[in-house]
Amino acid sequence: MAVSASVANGAPLRVAVCKVGKGGGPVFSLDVDFSAAPGFTVLFGASGAGKTTILDCIAGLQTPDSGKISVGEVDLFDSDRQVDVSPRLRRLGYLFQTVALFPHLTGKQNIEYGLNSLGEHERTTRTGEVAGSFGISEILHRRPSQMSGGERQRVALARALVTRPRALLLDEPMTALDAVTKAKILDDLRRWNEARSVPVLYVTHEREEVYALGDRVILLESGQIVADGTPHEVLRRPHYESVAQLAGFENLFECEVESSHPEQGTMTCRIAGSALTLEAPLTRLIDGRGVKLGIRAGDILLATSQPTGLSARNIVFGRITALQQQNVTVIAEVDCGAKLIVHLTPGACQSLALRADQPVWLVLKTYSCHVLQATSRPGETIPIV
Repeated sequence: MAVSASVANGAPLRVAVCKVGKGGGPVFSLDVDFSAAPGFTVLFGASGAGKTTILDCIAGLQTPDSGKISVGEVDLFDSDRQVDVSPRLRRLGYLFQTVALFPHLTGKQNIEYGLNSLGEHERTTRTGEVAGSFGISEILHRRPSQMSGGERQRVALARALVTRPRALLLDEPMTALDAVTKAKILDDLRRWNEARSVPVLYVTHEREEVYALGDRVILLESGQIVADGTPHEVLRRPHYESVAQLAGFENLFECEVESSHPEQGTMTCRIAGSALTLEAPLTRLIDGRGVKLGIRAGDILLATSQPTGLSARNIVFGRITALQQQNVTVIAEVDCGAKLIVHLTPGACQSLALRADQPVWLVLKTYSCHVLQATSRPGETIPIV
């Protein structure tokens, strides 16, 4: 694993390690290589992808099998030289999913817990600054049991930041919070970091957090990086089935390529188990591996009469089998020989007078049909173009 990131004082954080988990269970191997600049870098992936293991190696909570971790000219870990600095001396802030505040201490005492080596005036000054940044100055006298979930999370975040860390490691810290509280805390964290400019590695498996936070997202699968870029680049144009699943593609189909049309830049794919064919972008298939088509429900247009004169290559007849409203989205299931999920606004559904068993036509652009590789090669990273 190789990680580099500039920090506020100009000293880069560099990591180059290999981690292989052993024990009674299956072996897990982590082998990644990336750089994280000041700002937010999101580590995204399913459970077991290796996100937390990366943070633990950087923090010193897990010992890599080999490699080197350094901050500027200071080595934190070097397997060749047998250097392994204690986690408490690495000056890295780490916030876990579980807040883990000391229940018998006040908010102020919790925040100051890592500042025992400083004088009282300095501790008070630092605590006041970070408490003001996160809007918790008025609750510092309370114990955790007297705080809301959002207030406890703000205190925990302040405790991680009051030591003025070289970098901040956040492992799904907002999981238990509602969307509004989460958004406010993340806004405060962004403002705090704009003034200090340190690398923030943020672990999540929530798409909403990726889009809300990520200047950059690194997508992990089985200890490997399978995509790296902006949230839009990684999640809107996936190359792998696993990425499409994490990105929330509602329509995933196994398919067979019936014919290719190089002069048109397309190929005709038949959805397995059906007679339905769709034109997709012409793609070079690697080593004959299986492919799938991934289609976002929001990228499909629906018409109640057969459209004509369109540039879209896929105009498919079907019949509505179900309509269901979730919040501000109407989810339509349409049987076209294969079931497709379509997202509509309530207004569109009402104006079209849609109902179950109604015949409809679906319109899909060729480039709305993403050709996905079924699996990724170990160590293979798909470039974002």
